[in-house]
Amino acid sequence: MIYNILDYGADGSGKKNCASAIQQAIDVCSKTGGRVYVPAGRFLSGFLQIRSNVELYLEQGAVLISDLEEQKGGYFLYACHEKNITISGQGQIDGQGRLRFAEDNGDGGYQECPLNVEGERPRTSFFEDIENLTVKNITFYDAAFWTLHMAGCRNVLVDGIRILNNDRGPNNDGIDPDCCRNVVIQDCIIESGDDSIVVKATKEMSERYGDCENVVIRGCILHSRDSALKIGTESWGNIRNIIFSDCVVRDCSRAVGIWSRDGGRISHIYIHHITGNTRQYADCPQRKFAPRWWGKGEPIFISATKRKEGDQIPGMIEKVFVDHIDFESESCIFLGGEAYAPIREIRIENAVIRWKRQSRHIPELFDEQPSERDVYNHEIPCIYGRFASNVKIQGNFTVEEDLKDIIRKLEITEGCQGFTVREEMD
Repeated sequence: MIYNILDYGADGSGKKNCASAIQQAIDVCSKTGGRVYVPAGRFLSGFLQIRSNVELYLEQGAVLISDLEEQKGGYFLYACHEKNITISGQGQIDGQGRLRFAEDNGDGGYQECPLNVEGERPRTSFFEDIENLTVKNITFYDAAFWTLHMAGCRNVLVDGIRILNNDRGPNNDGIDPDCCRNVVIQDCIIESGDDSIVVKATKEMSERYGDCENVVIRGCILHSRDSALKIGTESWGNIRNIIFSDCVVRDCSRAVGIWSRDGGRISHIYIHHITGNTRQYADCPQRKFAPRWWGKGEPIFISATKRKEGDQIPGMIEKVFVDHIDFESESCIFLGGEAYAPIREIRIENAVIRWKRQSRHIPELFDEQPSERDVYNHEIPCIYGRFASNVKIQGNFTVEEDLKDIIRKLEITEGCQGFTVREEMD
């Protein structure tokens, strides 16, 4: 069964809010199961609730535009406690982030700075407790906040989508699997200011749905001024069995970042066949909102520490296996635990890292935000370890001439046991 939104009164001029017409098509479709068809045209809409057994299909040339003033609960596309939902087609979903991001006239609009935020920002989509969720081929454009947030979902396929956000936009994450199980994210192109893909376990969703596990991310091209792949920082539940493979990381602040902050255990993380570059972007302390990016150009960043003094002890990070990575980077491989939260069983093999100047910034800072350590000056080696045990790192490590006066040591370790670095390739 196909339900064309034009038959329910939708207007493709982009000037009239069509939420009631589109919602009516969705509600009728859910009774039989089928496809809600969005033809070519520009359709402005407020909050839409997607229901079970509905495929929302956007034809080539169709643009579904988020009316930022008409979003119930802070979401554009929303579904909760449903099953068998698909978002698909060759069309575009426009989050209109440009209406919420602005330059700060006080800093002259420096192009490395995060943009300021004005007004409320809804998520482009939020899907909670959905069984059998598919998102394929669609293009998400210019999100004002998180683009594709999936919480407590099971049996998820995200295939061949494009997320094209402003790479100076704060909090415009690409894909956020939050306490989800059995997820495949493949063949996607993601450009964002905030992290491209974030695997997390937020407090509320962890209490409702338990751990986040069994997530495969492969064949993607990722660009972010934060991390390409991030695990945490929200780590209230356990996060395990995550595979990140066969991807290209382009001009990211970090390639892979793993944060434990909130008590959950992060384990069995597999990262392989990743290539690209990581670099530093400017901090902009004069900004009113988001004055600095997270990351200083690290290819691998693993951190277990408290958010702030007096907080609970973070959970353990262990069993992280990395192989066949090839990066040009501006900062170190960072493995930073604490005496109360050691990192253990880390393997990095067949790694090729070239430390090369790619920005105007000098590598001189460690960035552990959000944490009580925050951002601070530190000598930058090729590899840094703090309270990390049973670590083996092997690869080909070179420092280009333009950084040899700054990155002078292969490794610096503090409080580590069984920390081995071998400079050779198998």
